[in-house]
Amino acid sequence: MSGLVFLGSLLGTISIGVPISFALMLSAVALMMLMGNVDAQILAQRLVNGADSYPLMAIPFFLIAGELMNAGGLSRRIVTMAMALVGHFRGGLGFVVIGTGLLMASLSGSAIADTATLAVMLIPLLRNAGYNIDRSTGLVAATGIIAPVIPPSVGFIILGVTANISIVGLFMAGIVPGVLMGLSLVVAWWIVSKKETATLQPKLPRREIPKAFMTAGWALMLPVIILVGLRFGLFTPTEAGVVAAAYALFVGLVVYRELTPQKLYQALLDAGRMTAVIMLLVAASMVTAFMMTITNLPGQLISLLSPFIDMPIVLMFMIVLAIFIIGMVLDFAPSITIMVPILLPLVKAAGIDPIYFGVMFIMTAAVGMITPPVGTVLNTVCGISQVSMASALKGVWPFLIAQMILILLLVLFPALVIVPASWFL
Repeated sequence: MSGLVFLGSLLGTISIGVPISFALMLSAVALMMLMGNVDAQILAQRLVNGADSYPLMAIPFFLIAGELMNAGGLSRRIVTMAMALVGHFRGGLGFVVIGTGLLMASLSGSAIADTATLAVMLIPLLRNAGYNIDRSTGLVAATGIIAPVIPPSVGFIILGVTANISIVGLFMAGIVPGVLMGLSLVVAWWIVSKKETATLQPKLPRREIPKAFMTAGWALMLPVIILVGLRFGLFTPTEAGVVAAAYALFVGLVVYRELTPQKLYQALLDAGRMTAVIMLLVAASMVTAFMMTITNLPGQLISLLSPFIDMPIVLMFMIVLAIFIIGMVLDFAPSITIMVPILLPLVKAAGIDPIYFGVMFIMTAAVGMITPPVGTVLNTVCGISQVSMASALKGVWPFLIAQMILILLLVLFPALVIVPASWFL
């Protein structure tokens, strides 16, 4: 009964246009009404406690770092370096998109911010070179969803706080799956780009390639600093966000000297807006998670799926399928904050590694960002490239299939995530 009340109130309020943060709080109130004890004080306390978390302080700093990198010229130099390496090959600009996306994912961890930057810089180049714009739009969108998987990841921070899982462990476990996502896109693009008749980019002289690496060197050092610092315990994930923001500020102001006061103000403003949205979602979800625990909603789910607890692979496949379906109708952050508290007890009961579960959850939820009807990342690219959603869907499906095949392989072979994570840790 509590499950029906929760889903009915949540989906009902969302369907009439209530913002998801408030829909989460209203669903918590509905569960209180079911128990016959509506207490506004509990609602307020849990809302404040949900945002009062030291690890969550990493989110605004990583978002600031990402905005400063875009405004300070770091992102543009990464594109220049990628162009120098593979821009002259057949389908080369597509490989530039993937390579740039992988590097930028290791800098900010925000799918929307990374995708918007990729689209603004590379969609005009792809269009002018004669690439199929629908396919190009799909590739940029599919590349943008790598950002939540490769550390530093805002998604991992939210999941780690929500599920009380080691954020450093999630960061380290996300490295190999994130790279595999990039490789799956390389294979898919190599196959579909055979149909392209685009103009090849001129090959840079050999003496220009070291110069391109030198100009991008400051940007490439940031993920190295973060991963080494986390691996050897030099700083926590929250402190890593501060390091990233300070580093991006220093490079933009002192080294590249492209970060003007106006750009700095706009970067801080954009990061503040994104932080406010995410933090309100997380705080509201903590209220809902508390009420779901009180009404024993996770216990009801465990009872429902108990026949599959002794078959972890089958159970994980069902969980991934559920996350994918939910991700089609819910945005990324709400999917984490609503589903994780429900699924985690089931995962632990089945003996599935929580860090492995966290990586699979983020990967699958990220794919939902390029599927309708929500598809926030796909919508972002459509707006920038001025392509309809229907056309973008035609272009994105080869890359969507490639990502789903990879997720299925990781379900069948969990060691592909667990073993490399143990190496890094």
